[in-house]
This record gives sequence, structure tokens and C-alpha cells, in this order.
Amino acid sequence: MADDGSRIEPRLSTFDTAMVVFSLVVGIGIFRTPAIVAGAAGSTALFFTAWATAGVVSLIGALTFAEIGSRHPRAGGYYGVVADCYHPTLAFMLNWAQALMQGAGAAGVAFIGADYLAPVLLPAGLPAPHAALAIAVATMLVLLLLNYRGIRSGARAQNLLSAVKIAMIAGLAAVALLLTPHAGPTAAVPAPLTPWLPRLAAALIPCFYAYGGYQMTMNLGADLKDARRRFPLAITAGMLTVVALYLLLNLAYQRVLGTAGVAGSKLVAATLSRAIFGPAGEVAVSLAVFVSAAGFVNATILQMPRSFHAMALDGVLPRAFLRVNATTQVQETGLLFFAATMLVPAFLLGSFEKLLNYVIFTDAITIAVVASTVFVLRRRPFAETRFSMPGYPVLPAIYVLCLLGVAASVLVAETRLALTGIAILLAGWPLFRFGRRLMAAGGASARR
Repeated sequence: MADDGSRIEPRLSTFDTAMVVFSLVVGIGIFRTPAIVAGAAGSTALFFTAWATAGVVSLIGALTFAEIGSRHPRAGGYYGVVADCYHPTLAFMLNWAQALMQGAGAAGVAFIGADYLAPVLLPAGLPAPHAALAIAVATMLVLLLLNYRGIRSGARAQNLLSAVKIAMIAGLAAVALLLTPHAGPTAAVPAPLTPWLPRLAAALIPCFYAYGGYQMTMNLGADLKDARRRFPLAITAGMLTVVALYLLLNLAYQRVLGTAGVAGSKLVAATLSRAIFGPAGEVAVSLAVFVSAAGFVNATILQMPRSFHAMALDGVLPRAFLRVNATTQVQETGLLFFAATMLVPAFLLGSFEKLLNYVIFTDAITIAVVASTVFVLRRRPFAETRFSMPGYPVLPAIYVLCLLGVAASVLVAETRLALTGIAILLAGWPLFRFGRRLMAAGGASARR
């Protein structure tokens, strides 16, 4: 078959993909959400119960997506599997919302990283908002340039950022635990005023946000060598690393600061580091958070254009999104489009707290729909070797129900934000119909 410039050659290893999984999950959430979780939980027992429960559910989700990825290893698999199992309209609606959310979310993470880095790099007195904007935009532009040079260049940057991040998180947690007796007494936990179940449900929402992201590696199904065998290993290894490090770091937070101290520390990692090392510790953790943020942004840039590729294959995006540079394996149009979805919101974006509920609501609905495709794929004949998750169909059913429960919780707690997410999802339907009509008209004109 002649190469039409749309073929993607698999060039990523198992380690490359596991590092993408790790950085898609460990962005900035673990440095911001523990305070929200502790405040909602109201007790040490519920604080750790929430993190452990969300970790177990996320591992089930990782296994579910490992099976889906091994049965459907295609570029932009996150879009393609919904189009294949249900309908392209639904797939486009979900990916339309995801594309906008992912771009804005990446920009938000870049801003949080910039907020940590600005005091380290810049002299006192420089206007902080302008400094954060400059650093955030510079970070995004540098990472976009690295990925423009080629997918291997992007993967090497990802591996370096992920390795540094793992070392920093593990090192901070280990030192904190070793020095706990010298870090001062823990704060007392206020007596909870509400029943434990509503508090646990509220605490699980930010936990799921912090654990989210692993499912988007489906977009790299066509980039991974021997994907049917290696994809399950990569996604599971990445998530096991995440869960272990999250529990270790939260144990350090709680041992040094106390649960109430965690709840009162918006930037809990900086507070922890200051308690152990003093002002120099704040500088170190600020650098760590910035590296973590950069790793998340880079992982998002690396995988999102593959979703545009899948939508273009389905005829709902222009064929320009199909073009892949034969030398670099970069979708230049897709990368530039995603750059716009990051850089434009950079000047309009609100706070991290405002983003959290919108992101988790949209994510929970989207992930639940994609995860449910495992039931469709299991009913199809499949001759090649593939991964089959244990506990089917009970475990994936529990996973989908948990996601829908999280979405329902956000709908009750933040109705306006949830309705905004629903409106954006529904707006994808007319856009899909218009795109299909436009592409059909273009094809008819070309035949004349």
C-alpha cells in the first residue's frame, strides 16, 4: 500500500508509555488536592480511606482501559473505540468536550507551576500575575517546540521529567517520614459535624481528580511497539507507581502536619517542606511542583493530537489533521490546533479550584462511557492475543457505577458548573453534523 502521509509508525517503548501514564496522572493534583480531601473528610481515618478507595477504583479503571487498549490499539483510541462501539456522533461529543477541557486544564496546570516558580526566579516586587503569565506561556511554548521536533524528542523529555518527578516525590516523602519526630506536634482534628458517608463522598471527588488521566494513553495505542502485549503492562505499571507514591506522600503530609494541618495548607507540599527544611525547603518543593506541572503539560501535548487524527479518519475534522510528518511522526496541524486550545485560555483562565469540579464532572461522564465499551468489545470475536482483565464483568461494572456516582455528586454540589459541562457536551452534536456535511460537500466538489 502506498504511503499517503497518514501512517503512524510505532516508536514508543513500554517504559515510554508507562512514564506518559505516570505524568498524565501526577500533574499538580497531589500538591493541591490533599487540603481539599482533608477538609472534606474531617478525620484521619476517612482521609486515608478516601485516597485508598480512589486508588483501588483507579487501578480497576487502569485494568479496564488496558483491556480496551489491547483490543483496540489504534491512534486516538479514546475517540475511536466509542465511534466503533456506539456511534461517531457520541464519540465526537465526548472528544469535543475533552479537547477543550484538556487544553484549558493543561494551561491551568502550567499556571500553577508558574505560581510556584515565579518567587524562585524573579526578584520581589515584580507583579506576580504578569510573571506567572510569562512563565506559563514560556513553558507551554518550549514543550510545544520539543514535541514539534518529533515524538521521540517529546518522549525523551517526558521520561526525564517523569524520572525527576518520581525521585522528588519519593525523596520528599521519605525525608519527611524519617524526620517526623523533629517536625513538631500534629494539629488536632476538629470533631466532624456530618455523617461519615457524605464526608467520604465529598473527599472522593478531589481524590478521583488527582488519580485521573491514565485513560488518555489509549490515544497512543498506535505509537506503542507490540501494543497488544505491552499496553496492559505499561498502563498498570504506571498506575501502581502513582498509587504507591500518593499514599506515601499523603502519609508524610499527615504525620508531619496532622490532618487539620493538611486541611489548612492550600500549598501543602510547600508547608511540609518548610516544616522540615525551612525556607530552603520551600524553594526545593517549588521547583519540584514546577517540574511536575511541566511533565503533565508535556504528556498532554504528546497524546492529544492523536485524538484529532482519529476524528479526521472518521471524517469529522479536515484531512489536514491526518497528515503525519514521515520523519518526526508529528501531526503538525493537530499540534498547532491543540496549542491554540492551551494558549488562548491562558489569558482567560480562572482558578484551579473552579476548574476542578468542571473537569471531574466532564471526565467522569466521558470515562464511564468509554469504559463501558469493554462490554461491547468482549462480545466480538478476536483472534489475536489480547489482555483480559480479572474480575470481569463485576469489576468494570463497579468502576462505571463509581464514575457515575462521582458525576452525580458534582451535579448536586456544583449544579451550575455541571450544567455548563452538559451544555458543552451537547454542543458537540450540531458541530459534528455540520462537520460531516461540510466534508461531504468538499468531497462532492472534488469529484466534479
